[in-house]
Amino acid sequence: MKKFYITLGVVAAIAALIVFNKMTSRRGVINSYAEVMQGNFEISVSNSGELIAERSTEVKGPEIGQGRNQGPGQGRNQGGGGHMRAMDLKIQDIVPEGTTVREGDYIAQLDRSAYENTLKDAYENLKTYQENLEMKILDTAVALSSLRDDIKNQSFVVEEAAITLEQSKFEPPATIRKAETALDKSQRTLEQLKRSYLLTVSQTMSQINYQKRILSRGTSLVEDLEEFLSHFTITAPSNGMVIYKKERNGTKRKAGSTVNPFDRVIATLPDLSSMISKTYINEIDISKVKSGQKVYINVDALPQKSFTGNVLTVANIGEQLPNSDAKMFEVMIRIDGSDPTLRPSMTTGNKIIIKTFDNVVYIPTECVRTGPDSIPFVYGKNKKKEIVLLGESNEKNVIVEQGLEAGASIHIITPEKPEEFKLAGENLISIIRDRNKTKISENSN
Repeated sequence: MKKFYITLGVVAAIAALIVFNKMTSRRGVINSYAEVMQGNFEISVSNSGELIAERSTEVKGPEIGQGRNQGPGQGRNQGGGGHMRAMDLKIQDIVPEGTTVREGDYIAQLDRSAYENTLKDAYENLKTYQENLEMKILDTAVALSSLRDDIKNQSFVVEEAAITLEQSKFEPPATIRKAETALDKSQRTLEQLKRSYLLTVSQTMSQINYQKRILSRGTSLVEDLEEFLSHFTITAPSNGMVIYKKERNGTKRKAGSTVNPFDRVIATLPDLSSMISKTYINEIDISKVKSGQKVYINVDALPQKSFTGNVLTVANIGEQLPNSDAKMFEVMIRIDGSDPTLRPSMTTGNKIIIKTFDNVVYIPTECVRTGPDSIPFVYGKNKKKEIVLLGESNEKNVIVEQGLEAGASIHIITPEKPEEFKLAGENLISIIRDRNKTKISENSN
């Protein structure tokens, strides 16, 4: 009895295995065919992108200008003073990204320490310049007062010599001559003192003006630094949402980041009414992409919504992006309309429509075979080896211009015993060869 049950179990297992093999074999047969489709056909290029605002207001750090004196109609530069040394500025504090602000609201604070030390030195130098000027003015006043006394005293000497000469007119000639010589000598001494006084005035005024210029530059530096540091507290130039500035390597400027004098943008306030999806297309497909082409867009953060847009610009020069061997070209896509749920930095999926064909016959690309003669064909379920004239293709399918009818079934993979399939469509061979020759000629030119 036990042997009977064992035998019965083995028979049942074999029967189950046979049924399973038939079912899987049948399923494999069903899945090995594709239907020839007819309908609209699209050729597209797809890639992910990132949302940015088409227009935005830049929030910038203070600028070291080219000088305080500007032409008519120009305002005073932030910071002014081209004699100030340009340095990188560190962001000490900044509001969280995504914060909604109104014009004049606080956004960020820059580290003042480097320029505050410079300002302290400038204050000390300015005090020294002021003391030097005051001392020079005082010394000049003392020196000129002494010279004026000398001139006045010498005038008395000249006057006395003249009186002596007048009184000596009845004296012997030698006495008169001596009096004349004394008067001439005193007059020449007076003229020398006057010339010396004028020269001293000119020299001291030049020295005072030099000290004044030094003081003026020192005063200008102090005022420039004070004004410059007043802009280290960054406020919103308009209403908007704060979006951090993104570096070329993809990192964002935040607390602890530095801002250099040639790229002073700390954050932006985007206009959310007009959004752009920035994407990159590889160098193989970029020649297909043109301005104005329609784009279907989905946003990862908003799976329930879909958007449309158009290609706005296509870069002329490619870039070497991280994790990419091929050159990538920047493509800007403007999204149609506006949606308050769209935010900068959201990830998008972009499908750029290159071409569309209405009511054409097409099949999966994987169904197409080619022989040594490069003539394409497919294996039909009707046991025919159908030669096909192919047209444009996309990532999955290819258009069949001649050789197949919609609704027919064809093999996805090469069937068993393909030599038993009957060749059909020989009339297309010459057409295919002529087309191939034309393509070769166009490519060579």
